[in-house]
Amino acid sequence: MDDPQPSIDTDLVRRLVDAQFPEWRDLPVSRVASGGWDNRTFRLGDEMTVRLPSAATYSLQVEKEQRWLPKLAPLLPLPIPTPLAMGEPAEIYPWRWSVYRWIEGETAKNAHIADLVAFALSLADFLVALRGIDPTDGPAPGRHNFHRGGPLTAYEDEARQAIATLEGRIDTQAATTVWEAALAATSHGPPVWFHGDVASGNLLVEDGGLSAVIDFGTSGVGDPSCDLAITWTFFEGASREAFRTRIDVDDATWASGRGWALWKALITVAGHDANQTEVDRQRQVIDEVLADHRKWA
Repeated sequence: MDDPQPSIDTDLVRRLVDAQFPEWRDLPVSRVASGGWDNRTFRLGDEMTVRLPSAATYSLQVEKEQRWLPKLAPLLPLPIPTPLAMGEPAEIYPWRWSVYRWIEGETAKNAHIADLVAFALSLADFLVALRGIDPTDGPAPGRHNFHRGGPLTAYEDEARQAIATLEGRIDTQAATTVWEAALAATSHGPPVWFHGDVASGNLLVEDGGLSAVIDFGTSGVGDPSCDLAITWTFFEGASREAFRTRIDVDDATWASGRGWALWKALITVAGHDANQTEVDRQRQVIDEVLADHRKWA
């Protein structure tokens, strides 16, 4: 995380909009309840959102989304964010920022979903369609997306340290086996488009079904295995099997996908910032990933 960080609130958004987009100065600004961590999101009137990176690292994603989302959108089966304008750095805020069209829907929770199997199939279809888009000139993995789509070796030190920290709390031998299998996995497929952060908070639900996919900040062109983490973080039983069947990737991609899910869960459980509810949830993810490896490896 970069220091210092600007204080991002409704007053800041109001001042930026008024200065750079005076045609919208009469529209009210309000904070979105789940405004995100990498970016802070605000409503602008009834039909728009303002999205501001919370640190310099995340600001690298703004121009990427502005360039690529309009090209991806017509080729996908579900709505994704529509950029309407890009704000420029100002004295009161140092990075580019975005205005998007508002997308209706609630973030995905089991209570909002009528049929989790149907939801899993819809998500798989979306990701298959995304993978099928021409990747020419698409953004390769790098700092802009924290190396999503690249080799898991970028997180080797973090994962090993977390495993060591969790000695006696998890099955560290099994975790090491799964991690090393993920590192060794080599998919023979070509680089493709991936989302990079397929998580419940980036999936919207309306009328009980998947209605939109948002937050493409970690998207890029590369290995799509990072998009498989939701297999263990959100799905289970029949929905997990439906997703696995429909997504149609090779064994190496599945092994790498387990590595992505395991890495994130390990560092969360081993860290000091997560609350106990989140720690318990990620402990369950670790157990699910280890069991999945035993079943399929």
